[in-house]
Amino acid sequence: MISLLKAIKAINPSAQFNYTEEDINSIEWLNGTTPIAKQTILNKQAELEADYQANQYQRQRANEYPDFKEYLDGIVKGDQAQIDKYIDDCLAVKAKYPKE
Repeated sequence: MISLLKAIKAINPSAQFNYTEEDINSIEWLNGTTPIAKQTILNKQAELEADYQANQYQRQRANEYPDFKEYLDGIVKGDQAQIDKYIDDCLAVKAKYPKE
């Protein structure tokens, strides 16, 4: 779940506030920060969560892609088999976690 902090900072990066334990009703706006409506915060939180979920495949791919150093090493050595293996491994990860 996206935190209230991230949602508020996405709306107003310079906002200053305190709150307790993800309780939207406990927000105290500080140092002249213009209060943001609770529903606006909740909407932004839902939007950020949807974006996070929609991009899950990117996080999964990033964890499984082979080290790019293998590709560069293949280029430097002129080892086409190593380059092809790197590309094949990347394509396998893309197939495992398709863009939805």
